[in-house]
Amino acid sequence: MTQELPKLDYEYNALEPYIDAQTMEIHHSKHHQGYTDKFNAAVEGTELANKDPIEILKKLEDVPTEIKDAVRNNGGGFVNHSLFWKILTPGGKEPSDPFFGIINNTFGSMDEFKDKFTDAATKQFGSGWAWLVVKDGEMEIISTPNQDTPYSQGLTPILGLDVWEHAYYLKYQNKRPDYIKAFFNLINWEEVEKRFKDSTN
Repeated sequence: MTQELPKLDYEYNALEPYIDAQTMEIHHSKHHQGYTDKFNAAVEGTELANKDPIEILKKLEDVPTEIKDAVRNNGGGFVNHSLFWKILTPGGKEPSDPFFGIINNTFGSMDEFKDKFTDAATKQFGSGWAWLVVKDGEMEIISTPNQDTPYSQGLTPILGLDVWEHAYYLKYQNKRPDYIKAFFNLINWEEVEKRFKDSTN
């Protein structure tokens, strides 16, 4: 099946002042569209064309050598961004009390979670992502380079932050920590919790 660019649940300017409308429009309509088109081109005419991109990325080792890099980079870009838009929402949504408790039990407190996630996002050298993932029913924080996705490591991402410069440079220039701090105002914890439950059921 040919993949299509997912529509956003909000307008390009809805995440201001934290993420500006111009960045959102370019990020979604140019970068994400580019990953979508290049992924479709990579798998066209192969047995992978009718498979779910996530399932393909979970078994990246089975992808033919001649298209493996294109699938990893562009399939990863397609899947990573599709998650990213979903876990953002204007004004953010707080976690439920039970899920807040799970975060506290896992990381010590919400503040400690933010500190550890910020550290992963800040220290990711060059382009990449910071992730909250589920492994064996437990949450942990990791980072990946480029458009590599946790799915290829046997992990389930439930929250991700794009730290490629295209995600923040128009507004924040080289101040990645300011962008990371702003991100916490936009997290849709209802969506994150849903993904956590889905991954543990």
